[in-house]
Amino acid sequence: METFDHYLDKYAELAIRVGLNVQKDQTVVIMTPISCAEFVRKLTKKAYEAGAKDVVIDWDDDEVKALRLKHAPESTLREYPMWRANGLEEMAKNDAAFLQIYAPNSDLLKDVDPERVAISSKTAATAREGFLNYMRNNQVSWLMVSYPTAEWSAKVFPNLSEAERVKKLWEQIFKLTRVDKEDPVAAWNEHIETLTGKQNMLNSKKYKQLHFKAEGTDLYIELAPKHQWVAAGSETEKGVFFIPNIPTEEVFTMPAKTGTNGTVRSTLPLSYQGSLIDGFSLTFENGKVVKATAEVGQEVLNKMLDMDEGARYLGEVALVPYDSPISNSGLIYYNTLFDENASCHIALGNSYPFTIEGGTSMSLEELNQNGFNKSLIHVDFMIGSADMAIDGLSEDGTREPLFRNGNWV
Repeated sequence: METFDHYLDKYAELAIRVGLNVQKDQTVVIMTPISCAEFVRKLTKKAYEAGAKDVVIDWDDDEVKALRLKHAPESTLREYPMWRANGLEEMAKNDAAFLQIYAPNSDLLKDVDPERVAISSKTAATAREGFLNYMRNNQVSWLMVSYPTAEWSAKVFPNLSEAERVKKLWEQIFKLTRVDKEDPVAAWNEHIETLTGKQNMLNSKKYKQLHFKAEGTDLYIELAPKHQWVAAGSETEKGVFFIPNIPTEEVFTMPAKTGTNGTVRSTLPLSYQGSLIDGFSLTFENGKVVKATAEVGQEVLNKMLDMDEGARYLGEVALVPYDSPISNSGLIYYNTLFDENASCHIALGNSYPFTIEGGTSMSLEELNQNGFNKSLIHVDFMIGSADMAIDGLSEDGTREPLFRNGNWV
């Protein structure tokens, strides 16, 4: 039986060689909580072995951030250390690759005033916008992976001891990222080929609208006129292929900003900025959220929607079959990286320019003319279920079934 260290080593190798696809003489930036130090050391070693010239670690600590949000004067929440934002942007300008380790604690900020969290989030997003645009435009390779923490595993496996639940969550991660396969790289190549087939099929259809129908959901999403479906992998401007999310099960594209109408209900909890939003419904008119209700986290949802003008409009629509590895695990992960790959989802906020033809070379004015939505946020939430039906509507009104009972027809 292989040891845990063996699988952790393969996970690091997959992240560096396949996900990030580190190139010779490239700088690698790892943004991580301090609790992931053991994994960071493995990633660093793998990055140097792949030819990286330098590995820069951007350490963070969720507990310290929570203390600041609870106790710092509100005026300081409106300030962001620009040396940090400028440093990230400068490294992006010099073609660095960026790896983020995502290990959320969805209860961390439940007792913090949502207004203070919203102020801090908006300040950080505004300061880092230049850097984030490099990733949104695929000008650099970037990757998000997750690492189990005691807090996260307690949400997923609340009835197990701490040691057992962390071990169990690692087993799930190794399985869902295909690290448990004899040859994870070959398994990923096969998976990418499958997703690319769906991508090509959807691009050949050129649907004008998608209609989502399920319990609590009756939603029409108009697609951007030059939309293009994207699957697991992307290419940088220099032609480097990378996989931004591990795991990934989706194909996604850009909605037209003002073309969404109807009501949609979430099917999984959303962990947002250290708080949980659950059982929520959104009603859209001409693209804009005009009504929002949540069973849990109403105030947090309101603050998210009020982040800026674009926060009430969609930036992404993604198709994921209900019969997929993450969904079939039967678990709720309280981690968008995993939960969004268990379910069809849509995202409030910023669109990705690479999801329309020629989008990465368009000016903001040209993007706006093609249905683009600009926002400081991009928040995915899950809407897929076992009873989800999705139809594709062509320009002439022809309707074709895409999903029935949550899966591809």
